[in-house]
Amino acid sequence: MGGPSAEREVSLSSGQACAAALRGEGFEVIEVDAGPDLCSVLAELKPDAVLNCLHGRWGEDGCVQGLLEWIGMPYSHSGVLSSALALDKQRSKAAFTAAGLPTVPSILVPSAEVRSRHVMPPPYVVKPNNEGSSVGIYLVHEDSNGPPQLAADMPEQVMVEAFAPGRELTTTVLGDRALTVTDILTDGWYDYDAKYKPGGSRHVVPADVPPQIFDLCMDYALRAHRALRCRGVSRTDFRWDESKGTDGLILLETNTQPGMTATSLTPEQAQACGMSFGQLCAWMVEDASCDR
Repeated sequence: MGGPSAEREVSLSSGQACAAALRGEGFEVIEVDAGPDLCSVLAELKPDAVLNCLHGRWGEDGCVQGLLEWIGMPYSHSGVLSSALALDKQRSKAAFTAAGLPTVPSILVPSAEVRSRHVMPPPYVVKPNNEGSSVGIYLVHEDSNGPPQLAADMPEQVMVEAFAPGRELTTTVLGDRALTVTDILTDGWYDYDAKYKPGGSRHVVPADVPPQIFDLCMDYALRAHRALRCRGVSRTDFRWDESKGTDGLILLETNTQPGMTATSLTPEQAQACGMSFGQLCAWMVEDASCDR
């Protein structure tokens, strides 16, 4: 848990919550804040399995997965290739399109160009191509006076994506089955605070949507999981424009390391399906392997 990414604090919360849950299930747990000495630390500890609670770059993009494959240590969640593919938003969208899944148009553009002009007609969204948890996201409204003034710490190249209006829906895949659909209700943009601060958003589980939309979310999430060759747990996010019916359901992205905090969506969906948080964590540990 932890690590050096922009999502360090969320990862620490996920790790602490999972550790407590696993101890409640009878596991012996050692919490490791992942640093440059991670390989030597793990070699000394010699755990039976690693529950990967890292989020964002290095922990979610195939890097730590490659290290664990190299030292032959069983780990949870997706492998090297699928992790790298899923965190690269533009490449994962290409995989979704090839699998016949609906996405919105997007381009990769130098940040300097995004600051100087509208690179596509508003409304659009600007985001890093390889971060999660709504880190560094800019929503440019239709009536915006000018291009977004991106922060200095944004990457040199960013993803610019047509804005998909509508309700925020999400579905978790556990192994080879989709769990359920959550409708995420917020007062505004579903940003970092809405995701992680208590009261930042309300979750309706299962989502009160038409059966065909519910079934499509379940189908699309499973197909996205398979298109990226994910393993273990993943969570796929959608936008649904009610005015367009089934044509209004758009796949945004798939998360290979969903959050495991007190406000997180995946544990909530597992609970709705009769699986406690402890049972979910135990399932992930028991699913751990190499060659993922």
